[in-house]
Formats: sequence, C-alpha cells, structure tokens
Amino acid sequence: MPVLELRHLLAGHDGVAVVHDVSLTVYPGEVVVLLGANGAGKSTTLLTASGLLPVLGGEVLVEGEVVGSSTRRRSMGRAAALARSGLVHVPEDRGLFSDLTVREHLRLTRRSDRSPSETVVFEQFPALERIQDRRAGLLSGGEQQQLALARAVIAGPRVLLVDELSLGLAPLVVQSLLPLLRDLVTERGIGVLLVEQHVRLALEVADRAALMRRGEIVLSGTAEELGDQLEAIEAGYLGDELPA
Repeated sequence: MPVLELRHLLAGHDGVAVVHDVSLTVYPGEVVVLLGANGAGKSTTLLTASGLLPVLGGEVLVEGEVVGSSTRRRSMGRAAALARSGLVHVPEDRGLFSDLTVREHLRLTRRSDRSPSETVVFEQFPALERIQDRRAGLLSGGEQQQLALARAVIAGPRVLLVDELSLGLAPLVVQSLLPLLRDLVTERGIGVLLVEQHVRLALEVADRAALMRRGEIVLSGTAEELGDQLEAIEAGYLGDELPA
C-alpha cells in the first residue's frame, strides 16, 4: 500500500488552481522526485499533500485513508493530523529557529512513542553531534539542511515531503546530502516525495520521477527511464515542447 497517494489533485492558492489532475504514489522505502521549472506547481503540490494548502479537487490519501479539506482553516487542522500520523514536511526555508541549538530542535520535535533516540539520529548525522550545542542561526547552509532532515527523522515519519533540499547550497554539499537522504530511506523504510532542481543528482537517488510543467505531470517513469530522457526534461525546464 502506498504511504502517500495523490488522485487527480487540483490545488492552488486563494481558490485559484495552479495544479491540475496530478496523480502519483509514494511507497515505503522509495524516493519519488518531482522535477520542473520554477512555477511548475511542485511546491504547491507538496504544500497541499502536507495539509498546508486546501485540496480544491481530487484526493490525498495517507496509508489508504482520504485526508482532504476545501478550506484554509480546516486544512491547518488537517496538517496537524497528518503530522501526528507520520507525514512530515521539510520546507524549502528549512523552518528552523535561529536561537535554538541543534539539540533543542531535536528534543522539541521528538515523539516518545515511535521516534528514534538522539543517539541514533546523531549516528546518522555525525556532523550534527559535534555541533549539538550551537544555535541554528550560526550553522552553515549545509548544516542547517542536515538539521532540518534530522529533525524530520526524529519525529518518526512514515513519509517525508522534502522541498528543494539543495536550495542555496553549493553543489558539493548537495552531492553529500542527497545520498544521505537515500540512506535514510533505505534504513528506515520511509517514503519520500522530493522536489529538486538538481535533475541529475536527484535522479541518481530516486526510484521514480515525474516532470511537471504548468501545473501538470507531462512525463513520468522510473528514475532510469527519465535519466535516458534528459534532453526532454531540459526542454521542459526551458518551456520547449516535449518530444512525442
């Protein structure tokens, strides 16, 4: 059973749809990457799946149960319910508190009923253990992104929605972070829906991928299949017509 399923999703802002008829599934232990140019609807899709934007049409299912709301107020309650059920959203701005230390972020987020311990998390993120008493505002961009992922992991997720993991980071940092995300999926059986601009690096760690353009999925398949169609993907980023 998929941990996350979108069925003919219609989503947008202030009642105006920018995402149209998007359907996809994420299974435990796999990474699905959403590709596309800025404004294609990738982040809106993630925000709607996580409950932070209302569902304008279609359905969002988590572990087979429909979770949906057509109003902003109700969607905020849905976001809280989804978080409790194991869906965790890692936003593109990382959502950290600059005055809190690494350790304080982890302790505030941990759920005692199903979460890994700080020791286990530090084993997966050894760089954070060395700076656990440092405030988030003093961390480098790569360290902040590691903290955002570590905080998500200690919440005991079943599915992670990760928006622009590489935003503002040097390519060398991205090359270390994406495999780290892949390792988390393999070790913990988490399902991941990833939005990422670094196409080649994302496809290397993904199982499946979908290319969005103007709010619609125009190309999808395994990561290997889309890796064989990089020219088509690049055309989609540039706004050119995709080959038949």
